[in-house]
Amino acid sequence: MRASSLATRLFVSATGWVVIILVITGIILSSVYRGATERAFDRRLNLYLRTLVAEVATPPDSPDHETPSLGEPLFELPLSGWYWEIAPVDNDKAEIRASRSLWDKRLPKLEDRGVELTLSGIRQGYVDGPEEQRLRMVERPVDLGADGKFRVSVAGDASEIFEETRTFDYYLGGTFAALSIVLVLTTIFQVRFGLAPLKRISDSIADIRSGRAERLEGEFPVEIAPLARETNALIDANRAIVERARTHVGNLAHAIKTPLSVLVNEAVILQQNGRAGDPFAAKVLEQTEVMRDQVAHHLERARIAARLTVVGTVTEVAPALEALCRTMEKIHRDRDVAIDLEADASARFRGEKQDFEEMAGNLVDNACKWADGRVFIEVLVERQGAADPAPMLRIIVDDDGRGLSVTERGQVSRRGQRLDETKPGSGLGLSIVTDLAALYGGSLTLGAAPIGGLRAELVLPGV
Repeated sequence: MRASSLATRLFVSATGWVVIILVITGIILSSVYRGATERAFDRRLNLYLRTLVAEVATPPDSPDHETPSLGEPLFELPLSGWYWEIAPVDNDKAEIRASRSLWDKRLPKLEDRGVELTLSGIRQGYVDGPEEQRLRMVERPVDLGADGKFRVSVAGDASEIFEETRTFDYYLGGTFAALSIVLVLTTIFQVRFGLAPLKRISDSIADIRSGRAERLEGEFPVEIAPLARETNALIDANRAIVERARTHVGNLAHAIKTPLSVLVNEAVILQQNGRAGDPFAAKVLEQTEVMRDQVAHHLERARIAARLTVVGTVTEVAPALEALCRTMEKIHRDRDVAIDLEADASARFRGEKQDFEEMAGNLVDNACKWADGRVFIEVLVERQGAADPAPMLRIIVDDDGRGLSVTERGQVSRRGQRLDETKPGSGLGLSIVTDLAALYGGSLTLGAAPIGGLRAELVLPGV
């Protein structure tokens, strides 16, 4: 996973959790504050309720019996939202006493609404008042025995509760919004700078793959240092394995070439001793030559396959082709072949320079052999897309010779096949190019050139 992708995921995850936690916390705090506001309001109502209950319990002929005064002017203001009521329960003809604020209105009954008594013997809840105000009301039944049963009710304007809660929610929302911004900025800071070492490692590995560096360099945090150390150890182990493979390939080449040289020498001696027409000696020379070609071919494949595992080998394409063109112009100067080159300066081949020169050299040399007077080379860099950002190189070699038919194109790609024995070569050139390109994940295709001859298109991995 790329460090930038990990940073994005961590940021989104952390931000999401911050928002969820703050929302849940805000809901809980708002509920707690609303409950605390209701309890404070209920204590105020209960104080008025106790005063009224005490008045009800006072005998009518007592000098203390008088119209209740709760010390709250709002109970005197008509339809103010603050009301009290003392109503008999078992005597419909008895007088109902109420605050002046009710005028001729009545308070609803919590009992009729199914509100149960609390442990303290009261009912409490929200009701709609005479003017459609939302009221918070407490209600208590009082049994005076022979004097009858009464229902004492006190109600207050619940807008005080709602406004208090709304104000608290407003300030709470503003505080949490500011806190969210601070936490998001903190998360961005932590993600960006906390994951910076991973981004450095990602960039360093990209430099290694592109050939700009050989190892992960620099200081890393304690948590990341083991990763960098193990990556460097893996690179070193890879190089050691490749070096051992090269050594084994070289040893094998020497071991096989020596017996082949002995066989060739023996066959030559037989011919020099007056047995030039000896079919046995001719067959030995023929087969040893085939064996040499086979050995050289497969050892070259093994050598290249070992080199392909080396990380960070890059070849500049334009300079290599320019040098190759100068060389080919000198080799074929007697035929006066003009070689034109158009190469993207940014083109770079992900592989060994020696292998690139061998593939391009075979194609250009073949074009020069068959051209009437002109060879055109073009190098294009093609991007594969967002899913695969690594570019591909398309190297096009055209000549103005006679060209090849479809059947002939299939023949010349096979190892050892030559269409014209008068032309120099072993017939291995295009076969070697095909094999090398395949080992690098590329391809070679042959077609008709716009200038009249053969077109060879070599596709190779770029950087």
